[in-house]
Amino acid sequence: MSTLPVIVAVDGSDDSLVALDWAFDTALVLGAPLRVVHVQQFPAWARPGVLPAGRPVPEDDPVLDHVGRYLAGRVERPELRYVALEGAPGAMLAELGAEAELLVLGSRGRGGFAGLLLGSTGMAAARDAQCPVVVVPKPGRQVPEDVPVEPGPRVVVGLQVDSPDEATLAFAFTQAALRGAWLQVVAAYPWPAHIWTAAPAQIMPPAVDQDAVEQDTRVLAEGFLAPHRARHPEVHAEPYVVPGDAAGHLVAASKDAHLVVVGRHRRRLLAPARMMGTVAQAVLLHAASPVAVVPPAPPQE
Repeated sequence: MSTLPVIVAVDGSDDSLVALDWAFDTALVLGAPLRVVHVQQFPAWARPGVLPAGRPVPEDDPVLDHVGRYLAGRVERPELRYVALEGAPGAMLAELGAEAELLVLGSRGRGGFAGLLLGSTGMAAARDAQCPVVVVPKPGRQVPEDVPVEPGPRVVVGLQVDSPDEATLAFAFTQAALRGAWLQVVAAYPWPAHIWTAAPAQIMPPAVDQDAVEQDTRVLAEGFLAPHRARHPEVHAEPYVVPGDAAGHLVAASKDAHLVVVGRHRRRLLAPARMMGTVAQAVLLHAASPVAVVPPAPPQE
């Protein structure tokens, strides 16, 4: 059982209720308490310093009252707590991630524009929170193509073999184990490979055989998976080694998946700010399943 809560953000929108359902079921799977949080946006006239960040709202909160009625008929339930706060939702939710097992949000809140598939609050939380952030899309989102997969419950994880992230793999294996799912490991390699010559605007065909690149990618993937398989022998993990765009393959694999897991960029010396990464952003915007964005493991001292 987890002692840290699953925190889910609600705002009264249908998207947030879809996220609430996912968080509720996940808290049961994890044996974790569920904290339902509604962050009321600062009034438009408020200036920095006028309203203290994170001020509890003492009055009855109609959004949380609605959530209470929505969950009232469920017999099996995790330990529940409702929290109403006032502040800037993106920043406050990211801060709450410091005390959460997971932070769960809908793909677009009540304040989002109809054309956006992920609101700014969700993007900020996924970029900045210290815990994994799960963004749950509306049911029925379509993906451009199908990927033939083995039957059964499935978790998908992206593996970048030239820069693997152990925290992302560990999270994916743990989620697969908890859900009785097998793990599809998407390891994409760039292809076709182009080599520029000294002559202007000339590209030579690749000097490396594609089969060799694919085999090398598979060998590296198997090596990175080995310690996680040893820790989770009950999880069947299958590498899916494919050429081309990693984001596109992850989105295609998201159809009917329980969860897609991607890593967040590590901080770099010349770019110390937290970054999402183009693959994670694309998967968040287009995947048909819930997407977990996992922060990198802290650097070793």
